[in-house]
Amino acid sequence: PDIAISDRNILLMNYFLRRCRFVMLLGVLAMASQGWSEELRIGFVNTDRVLKEANTAKAAQAKLEQEFLKREKEITDLGSAVKSMTEKLEREAPTLSDTQRATRQKQLVEQDRDFQRKRREFQEDLSARRNEELQQVLDRANKVIRQLAETEKLDLIMQPDQVVYVSPKHDITDKVIKALNATGAK
Repeated sequence: PDIAISDRNILLMNYFLRRCRFVMLLGVLAMASQGWSEELRIGFVNTDRVLKEANTAKAAQAKLEQEFLKREKEITDLGSAVKSMTEKLEREAPTLSDTQRATRQKQLVEQDRDFQRKRREFQEDLSARRNEELQQVLDRANKVIRQLAETEKLDLIMQPDQVVYVSPKHDITDKVIKALNATGAK
């Protein structure tokens, strides 16, 4: 008999909890509908486009190209020299003595190792500088985005990696690029 009363109590408690949840859900929906009656203004910024089309981004890219142009040419020339040495060794190998062939192969291995090291260092330096310049452009873009959000009274700004679809009327990317370009490539 005690078990039957216990089961009945559990059923009553579950019924009561379901009713409470339903009433709370109605209350939340009522409060939310009051808040939603105000217009939610949303903007969208395609940061990839900003990073490709804004003058500050283009200036940063040009600065990087100029800064690394000489080193890139040196590495390209060194790579060409290694390739040329390899081809020459392959052509002349049959006519070389074992000692000469071993000496040239050793020189080629050292030259290739030097080339690989310099190329790796170049890539690391370029990547670090690119990240620095990119961060500066992003900082400027975020400042402009905040200013646009305030002037246009936007409640929310979204970016592509968090959005599945955006209506073109909410896309403020062109305005961000225009504002960034107006500030100049400082």
